[in-house]
Amino acid sequence: MASKPGILTDWPWTPLGSFKYVILAPWVIPATYSFLFHEDENKRNVSDILIFPFMLWRMLHNQIWITLSRYRTAKGRTRIVDKGLEFDQVDRERNWDDQILFNATLFYLASKTLKGATNLPVWRTDGVILTILLHAGPVEFLYYWLHRALHHHYLYSRYHSHHHSSIVTEPITSVTHPFAEHIAYFMLFAIPMLTTVFTETGSIASFCGYVTYIDFMNNMGHCNFELVPNWIFSAFPPLKYLMYTPSFHSLHHTQFRTNYSLFMPIYDYIYGTMDKSSDSLYESSIKRQDEVPDVVHLMHLTTPESIYHLRLGFASLASQPHIASKWYLWLTWPVTVWTMMLTRIYGRTFVVERHRFDKLKLQTWSLPKYKLQYLLQWQSQSINSLIEEAILEAEEKGVKVLSLGLLNQASEIYFLNFLYLACKLSKLTVILHGCIQSYYMC
Repeated sequence: MASKPGILTDWPWTPLGSFKYVILAPWVIPATYSFLFHEDENKRNVSDILIFPFMLWRMLHNQIWITLSRYRTAKGRTRIVDKGLEFDQVDRERNWDDQILFNATLFYLASKTLKGATNLPVWRTDGVILTILLHAGPVEFLYYWLHRALHHHYLYSRYHSHHHSSIVTEPITSVTHPFAEHIAYFMLFAIPMLTTVFTETGSIASFCGYVTYIDFMNNMGHCNFELVPNWIFSAFPPLKYLMYTPSFHSLHHTQFRTNYSLFMPIYDYIYGTMDKSSDSLYESSIKRQDEVPDVVHLMHLTTPESIYHLRLGFASLASQPHIASKWYLWLTWPVTVWTMMLTRIYGRTFVVERHRFDKLKLQTWSLPKYKLQYLLQWQSQSINSLIEEAILEAEEKGVKVLSLGLLNQASEIYFLNFLYLACKLSKLTVILHGCIQSYYMC
């Protein structure tokens, strides 16, 4: 929340809570019915029926970025800002899907009221080129000056300070703004889309491609790890003026008065607001290696749906105990099956989260195994090998303490075998807990 919230700070559907998706029902149901049962196939509005699937794609796209960002920042490689996330920030940013609902509502409204927004062709080259030119020109220019205006004390205290409450950014920080700001941003981003509608050069590709580009660049700029390789700028030097990097925008959140550009830093170069440390921060971030923790807790997955309760999953589920699976997780079964296949193919421990207490660095690692697999005799060798590899990796990295939780639940024989492995392979302080509360100096 901004320090002095202004009018139109809250979203209109905030009182609905988790039932906010019902606002799309008056649009989705008629569009689906008309497309499926309209007698004249030529009058079926393809644009209408694609809005809802496109909204779901945007949610999936954002969630992929959230997962990737939290995984990479937990490992530490190319991380930009070391400070951890506060609970207040997680709560503040959990409604990142509000702007997707807002955009979907406006797309449905435009499809019903604007003649050129219905039955769009799949592709039109002239419309795509026009969209690119209008974004690089009017949209980027107007956004730059709007952004500078939002940093004026009056607007900043009432609106934009809500966004800047997050010093350590996540992909979804990019859309954490008051409702009034999103209205202004949509008016800017609508310039290319409305122009192609009025000139009858619009297409499904230009609309979906442009919005996906905005989502991609927003998520990338706030992901808090540097991922743009140096060779790209070496091969094409002018690109540094046309595409920002995560480290470039990170400086805007730490310094506040520099790097105002949307996605193209050229406007900061033109108006003298580029942070002088942009290049040095990029170089130091891109060369950064994985963080070496002092303490590692080695865990494992429980059920296939438990992946969503991890920090890498959904924040709304990660904040709740994993007592029973939510009914709506059955709708995500394709993703669940995909993650099960991924854990089987990847076949090694992965970093789940990190914490820092003063100078003490902690990480949680997870084995790509589920609770059921610990009860299967034919899985014992595979699990033992993974544990052995995790202990050796921790020792090689210089980890001081390795905590092993809930890996001793299958049987006493398995526990003794595991203890033997830990003591034989490592000089770490190995702590085992779960069924047996104890520790061993191996």
